[in-house]
Amino acid sequence: MKIKTIIATGAVSLALVACVTNPITGRKSVQIVGNDQLSAMGVQEYQTALSKAKVVTNTTDATRVKNVGIRIKNAATNYYKSIGREADLQGYNWEFNLLEDKQLNAWCMPGGKVAFYTGIMPVCKDETGIAVVMGHEVSHALAGHGNERISQAMIAQYGGAIAGGVISNDKLQQIFKVAYPIGAQVALLKYGRSQELEADQMGLYIMAMAGYDPRQSLPFWERMEAQAANSQRPPEFLSTHPSPDTRRSDLNKHMTKALEYYKQAGGKM
Repeated sequence: MKIKTIIATGAVSLALVACVTNPITGRKSVQIVGNDQLSAMGVQEYQTALSKAKVVTNTTDATRVKNVGIRIKNAATNYYKSIGREADLQGYNWEFNLLEDKQLNAWCMPGGKVAFYTGIMPVCKDETGIAVVMGHEVSHALAGHGNERISQAMIAQYGGAIAGGVISNDKLQQIFKVAYPIGAQVALLKYGRSQELEADQMGLYIMAMAGYDPRQSLPFWERMEAQAANSQRPPEFLSTHPSPDTRRSDLNKHMTKALEYYKQAGGKM
């Protein structure tokens, strides 16, 4: 889809027509910010996050996170190339790190910068569990969910000023920092439930494309929900997610297609 833009000196390049169609789910969304701009901001915030955390290296879990990340990234790249949408991935510079933190959480910045917290690794249990989380978080980035949420915030705050291309880069950075706060609760953009369900669907397909059994997504989410039931407050990873029954129903609805991708990838049925 071609997008027309206005470019003003010292201002953000904003799309006049920015209805983006997800090539995996078909869902349409409004994304008015250039992906290259968000990716650049994502790199900056990611480096800030790493500087404030203990990055785990040379452990089994750290290696698993990197290996699974590469397989998921390669599967997504191959799929986008197969449908002629490889241009969608321009500006992505993938990176996968494990951070020492007891939170049950993981996230992916625009542009493919991924972090897992050590707290979620026991729930993942193995590489397939990591693939469930990795596919979900990578899908948020691929679907442009951050762009969509930031675009919604910009429209709400600035309205018609956007059409004139007068939103400064500083203002965009302010919105980005609100969406992806660096600190104790780093990079926890609050996605809507429709976006969470879309990330579940995309993640299911992409993990299957990468050769991971998508059927193992259900036990993972059961383990995560059990953790939520045993805690005073739900893990941040589940803060805006749909109910367990809705998620289970939705995953089952998409499982047949996911298993087709899994079989194509050489998975055992």
